[in-house]
Amino acid sequence: MSVRRLHSEQPESFEFSAENLEWARNVIGRYPEGRQASAVIPLLMRAQEQEGWVTQPAIEYVADMLSMPYIRVLEVATFYTQFQLQPVGKKAHIQVCGTTPCRLRGAGELIRVCKNKISAKPFALSQDGDFSWEEVECAGACVNAPMIQISKDTYEDLTPEIFEELIDRIATGEAVTPGSQIGRQGSAPVDGPVTLTDPSLYDGSRVKWGLGAEINEPEEEAEEGAKQEAAPNKTGDASKPDNGADSGPDRGMPVLLREPLDGKADNLKEISGVGPKIEQKLNGVGVFHFAQIAQWTDENIAFIDSQLAFRGRIARENWIEQAKVLASGAETDFSKRVQAGAVSSSKSGGDA
Repeated sequence: MSVRRLHSEQPESFEFSAENLEWARNVIGRYPEGRQASAVIPLLMRAQEQEGWVTQPAIEYVADMLSMPYIRVLEVATFYTQFQLQPVGKKAHIQVCGTTPCRLRGAGELIRVCKNKISAKPFALSQDGDFSWEEVECAGACVNAPMIQISKDTYEDLTPEIFEELIDRIATGEAVTPGSQIGRQGSAPVDGPVTLTDPSLYDGSRVKWGLGAEINEPEEEAEEGAKQEAAPNKTGDASKPDNGADSGPDRGMPVLLREPLDGKADNLKEISGVGPKIEQKLNGVGVFHFAQIAQWTDENIAFIDSQLAFRGRIARENWIEQAKVLASGAETDFSKRVQAGAVSSSKSGGDA
């Protein structure tokens, strides 16, 4: 790192504006007594935002506010390159990212624009004093390279022509919009997103359910779905409906119900590994009976895993074998303990 020193010419004094002074006092108040020095970086940055650069009077002013020796605040100001130690352009100090991704995408051309339109050397003011520039390390917008940063805003996907126009607009006081200058959405590909573009991935139609809500089938499937509802109870079998297991968004979907058969759901908490919250999620999907779980295939398990984020819990805790026993009307050691009220995680409000 190059040696950083204060500029040879300094103003006579510095003080925060009334608004910034109130802000600074609030920031200092966030820290416990004796730890006010922790506010040194935000206060220096606010001083820079007010004046354009960090002056010696500003350093001493901040040190006095925080009861710090001047040398300690000077050490901070000279260590971090985010602090400008010399006058910068009144309208914009342009930081051009010159790290590898931006270099490969044309940062060198942007630097040539700065040299031609602002000054031949970095940190030197333009003739009218409105602009200055410097080359910086990665500014964190590599996907949209090349880019520049002005104050807290980044301007991305630049070409020399777009960059020159941007400088001209700032010079005339015209409003400019940060971000991609070619209309890119965030950091998506230039031609638009290519992944996660299917609305069914996030609008709920893919699985046709919502927690605490009934399964919302399309109208054309409702009549057929009604025929399929004569499905499992605690002691009976259920025929698996055609849920498009071979293809489509419903691949692997098990038998699901709108409501419990005969209006009474099985106590799924009698399965070890199912507590009140998981039972509520299963009911929200349309799983109310042991016989439903007892018939799950590997594809069904994968479907439930992906939709409810169990991720291996069903197989690890052997839900299906437990469900088969309970669906037959028999009991397990765990179900007996649940019925006796001896399993705290199976009581209302448990976490499992």
